[in-house]
Amino acid sequence: MPSLLKHDWAGLALVCAVATCIISLKSPAFLSVLNGQVLLEAISINILIALSQMVIIAIGQMNLSVGAIGGLAAISFAGMMEVWGVPAPLAVALAIMIGILAGALNGFFIIWTGVSAFVVTLATLAIFKGLNLAITEAQPFYEIPAAVGAFGNTTFFGPLPWVFIPALTIIILVSFMLNKVPLGRKLLAVGANEHAAKLSGINVSGTVIVAHCISGFLAAAAGVALVARLQLGQPTIGDDWLLMSFAAPVIGGAVLAGGHVSTIATVFGVVIVALITQSLVLFKVDPYLVQVVLGALILAAVGFNRWKDIQTSKQDLVVKNG
Repeated sequence: MPSLLKHDWAGLALVCAVATCIISLKSPAFLSVLNGQVLLEAISINILIALSQMVIIAIGQMNLSVGAIGGLAAISFAGMMEVWGVPAPLAVALAIMIGILAGALNGFFIIWTGVSAFVVTLATLAIFKGLNLAITEAQPFYEIPAAVGAFGNTTFFGPLPWVFIPALTIIILVSFMLNKVPLGRKLLAVGANEHAAKLSGINVSGTVIVAHCISGFLAAAAGVALVARLQLGQPTIGDDWLLMSFAAPVIGGAVLAGGHVSTIATVFGVVIVALITQSLVLFKVDPYLVQVVLGALILAAVGFNRWKDIQTSKQDLVVKNG
């Protein structure tokens, strides 16, 4: 037990447990199977969105086009099935490839131009969103196969939805990559100190491009999952992802300058955001306050992380001076 408390996510897990108990006592409907299914569906998709941004934060950059990539992949997935009659599995694969290609373009332009990721992804956000509107003419694709809709809206055990399976798989793969695979260590090394990483023989350019490819893949997966959940290819998919994509990693203790992220803590960050959002709905609070709460959470998390850094620096200084 004491060893568990040392992890970044231990405090967040405790917050989730306490919040669940309080909300359940105030509103017993929170523990209903239907509410659990709705909550887990939202959490599953938001995990993909948050991890898409977390991978970029790991290398000390940010990706403003996460939502635009997810939206482009989503309408491509729905459009291919409705317009061309492409089978769903093939449409999923092609939509994911579009996400990876969009991510690769982000990484390539960042490396090629030397311009900051903020500017490049801001520009590609407009490009990908423009392509989205050009393809759809701002009209949704409605003819989604029943099997796709069933995947996004049914459960396989109690309140556990099918869309939770790909989210859980992604959590395991990303966590394994960051902790056990050389690529993950390269991502964190580039984020911690790009110059030192280059001197140690790491291909920084290649690592940045791969990180953006992974981000594009995860954003596209979130877009495809959301089409299955909504049962339509809505052109506005991804428009409101930006705040969520940053909130969960930051709440999970990610260092925005790069070099330190936690997959499990980010997942608990997603759960906390979902619990707050759900409680506001259950207690009939104005839904527009969700954005206010998310912004306040980000500020609080950044402030807390900064306070921890200062305390750690002071302790290191005391140890150094004997």
